[in-house]
Amino acid sequence: MSNDRISDPSSPLILVDGSSYLFRAYHSPPHLTNSRGEATGAIYGVINMLKSLVRQYSPEQMIVIFDAKGPTFRNEMYSEYKANRPPMPDDLRTQIAPLHKIIEAMGLPITAIEGVEADDVIGTIADQQSKLGNKVLISTGDKDMAQLVNEHVTLINTMTNTILNPEGVETKFGVKPEQIIDYLALMGDKSDNIPGVPGVGEKTAVGLIQGLGSIDNIYQNLDDVAGLGFRGSKTMKAKLVDNQDQLKLSYQLATIKLDVDHGITSDKMFIQSPDKEKLAELYKECEFKRWLAEVLAGNSNSEPPLVGSTTKPANTSIDDQDEDSSIDAVSINKDLYQTIFTLEQWQSILAEINNAKLIAFDTETTSIDYMDAELVGFSIAYELNDDIKAIYVPLAHDYEDAPEQISLEQITPSLKALLEDKNISKVGQNLKYDINVLAKYNLTIKGVVGDTMLQSYVFNSTATKHNMDALALKYLGHNCISFEDVAGKGAKQITFNQISIETAAPYAAEDADITLRLYKYFDEKLQNIAPLNELMKNIELPLMPILSHIEHNGVLIDADQMHALSSEFSIKLQELELKAHEIAGEEFNLASPKQLQVILFEKLELPIVKKTPKGAPSTAEEVLLELSHDYDLPKVIMEFRGLSKLKSTYTDKLPLMIKPATGRVHTSYHQAIAATGRLSSTDPNLQNIPIRNANGRRIREAFVAPQGTKIVAIDYSQIELRIMAHLSDDKGLLTAFANNLDIHKKTASEVFSTPFEEVTKEQRRAAKAVNFGLIYGMSAFGLARQLDIKRGEAQSYIDKYFERFPGVLTYMETTRVNAEKQGYVETLFGRRLYLPDITARNVPRRKAAERAAINAPMQGTAADIIKMAMINVYQWLTSNDIQGVKIVMQVHDELVFEIDENLVDEYLPILTDLMESAASLKVPLIADSGTGDNWDQAH
Repeated sequence: MSNDRISDPSSPLILVDGSSYLFRAYHSPPHLTNSRGEATGAIYGVINMLKSLVRQYSPEQMIVIFDAKGPTFRNEMYSEYKANRPPMPDDLRTQIAPLHKIIEAMGLPITAIEGVEADDVIGTIADQQSKLGNKVLISTGDKDMAQLVNEHVTLINTMTNTILNPEGVETKFGVKPEQIIDYLALMGDKSDNIPGVPGVGEKTAVGLIQGLGSIDNIYQNLDDVAGLGFRGSKTMKAKLVDNQDQLKLSYQLATIKLDVDHGITSDKMFIQSPDKEKLAELYKECEFKRWLAEVLAGNSNSEPPLVGSTTKPANTSIDDQDEDSSIDAVSINKDLYQTIFTLEQWQSILAEINNAKLIAFDTETTSIDYMDAELVGFSIAYELNDDIKAIYVPLAHDYEDAPEQISLEQITPSLKALLEDKNISKVGQNLKYDINVLAKYNLTIKGVVGDTMLQSYVFNSTATKHNMDALALKYLGHNCISFEDVAGKGAKQITFNQISIETAAPYAAEDADITLRLYKYFDEKLQNIAPLNELMKNIELPLMPILSHIEHNGVLIDADQMHALSSEFSIKLQELELKAHEIAGEEFNLASPKQLQVILFEKLELPIVKKTPKGAPSTAEEVLLELSHDYDLPKVIMEFRGLSKLKSTYTDKLPLMIKPATGRVHTSYHQAIAATGRLSSTDPNLQNIPIRNANGRRIREAFVAPQGTKIVAIDYSQIELRIMAHLSDDKGLLTAFANNLDIHKKTASEVFSTPFEEVTKEQRRAAKAVNFGLIYGMSAFGLARQLDIKRGEAQSYIDKYFERFPGVLTYMETTRVNAEKQGYVETLFGRRLYLPDITARNVPRRKAAERAAINAPMQGTAADIIKMAMINVYQWLTSNDIQGVKIVMQVHDELVFEIDENLVDEYLPILTDLMESAASLKVPLIADSGTGDNWDQAH
């Protein structure tokens, strides 16, 4: 290697751990594919991080190092090295070659050396440069690299934007860089399958090293180990003695080589001019349209990364307006972040905040469950002299030696005044959660003008996940500090009150800062798309506090009834299991797909309906359903599965979810999950309790009315078919609904050429399957399977339907064509659903997109209508100060109330009318109602 020094001593040589980047990008959103269905998300993520790194440091020299294919010297040393790692996913492996080509075309030096890992190549180059006195910056998320740190070599983790110098290593790990190998060897590494010493974790390793130094010194002073005082120190000597050979091996495995023959001279480290023609070709292949446009316009990798590439996420799309704009990565100035410890500091900063016209607000709590969460602190961001300033106010960090903090009681009057001041506009990210938490402290937020999660969802429900980290990365080009970065992972994760304020404050302040930036970004975007802006302001944003109100109301569950059902279901499951064993002629685990495959397809030799991606016979529900028409065992298995799911999901679980403070179950409603606009609920999920199933109805019986009240359920009648009539303008459907005819009976009359009065129950059932099947884009094959008839007969039903209702066929064809042209479909109120697969070459994917195109306007319009109904009802309740009426649940097209029993007759007609007047269609919007002592009776 040449002894030339780096030409600019202030600019470090950057060594990028390409393999670390690759896996990080693969597991992070957005998960992208191009129009051919080829995965491109890892490519996009790595290139985006490299562009960001180049922009941040403007280096002259930089090398991207990847692991080479095949085993390394460590595998020869220890055959079990990394043996527990799963094979690389196919959709990641296919991205490696094009990624390498793009990096080369960008002019960035790239290498991979067989027989060693990227760590070893990086270690060798860093060591050589360090000995020359040159600065080296290693970009990685791998803790093993900390052993390379010295006065010339530092590490940067671009996900957290944290830099580790020698002091930083000691602060983070508790040991010095030169002790990192000892530290890693003692602990071992599960991910790499390095054995270490059993019973030695992070704290024990630190205790040994801080007490006795290196591993060699530990073994020279084994008798001193017991006196070190860490947990388990008295028995540690025996473990060290028993595992000395294993520890020696672990030390060798954990040591990064510093003598790799890499052949990279200093002249090969310089960043070259990009090959724009090649880059354009590669970007075009991956469908990175913005980056392609940038290259064609003459820009290079020295430009800011264009976050929000128009590569399409799998089964999603990117908004057309989004495609036309280039977004520079934001510049965050964390010097403008401040932690507020005293009342004097709070009062001083409060004057500044009160002069702001717009603030972002965010809480930090002890739990993601709003009913259990306790307030730990809060952050506020606001604009000051064209800069964004953010503060974090810790209130209840209670770890050992935590500094003194303001109490919430001290600042409640001024905080309450700030939050309730309508003249100061407030924004947040998933602000409903913050509203729920603050309600426990009698604090409310007024003047809410935006929620970035909802803005993103309205802007494009399928472009990305709508959590803040994903939005910041996609739309602002910023990698946020993640919760795991500050709280740890898995079993070792701590709650926010246990996190040091020094660590917590930048995380919390950044949350508010990024939220404010995202709000401004989305507000500008939505202002340019009037229907979406109206949807945000008139439906999604007003609905948010209403959902919070419903969540706090909760619903009453009869726990004793649930327990009794669980016991009954247990007995029934045992009976079904015995019956299955009897049919099979042997015992087997009904919950094991592998054992079930053997019984069904090898022993009983049932026909194989479908195979898994790996070629094994499928035992999926649709397969069992088809087989159950002719065979008993699949029917029993299906009944067992269904009952088992009801037991585990509801009868066992719901009693455990009753909150002691209220005696009720409190779900969480989500506005930004389902692409079509439908609400979903979790913890518990109240949307999926069956109503057409006897056991499901029995579960609904346990949702009860408190004494002196009734459960009232009001739901829309055949709302999606009514919306189909409105959208298709079909005369037959419009007439049937206008005359309040039974639509399924009317369809049966037309399809089967039978007088309306003579339609049989069986004909009506078949017509119902046709009606709902067609609005979900069902094929003749699917209809035949559902009705258990031949495909030709099913096709004749469909043909006759379209003959009698031609407007429906015209609507479907027009919708397909428009979806292909626009890339999206719309609800009646302007909500968009993007459909990237609508032009896919893969026929099944394209057909699925076409079915979604037909159904989404109906399902999405129905979702919009129930949301508008909730707003109507809530406004009536609050504006008239109505007492004795609670909304306790929203399930699909239904609202469920608790109403004082002596008020039901008075208020039920009003509530029904409010729901029926939520929207104006070409056919009547009908809401059916029921009343009872429990939810099932109310149907």
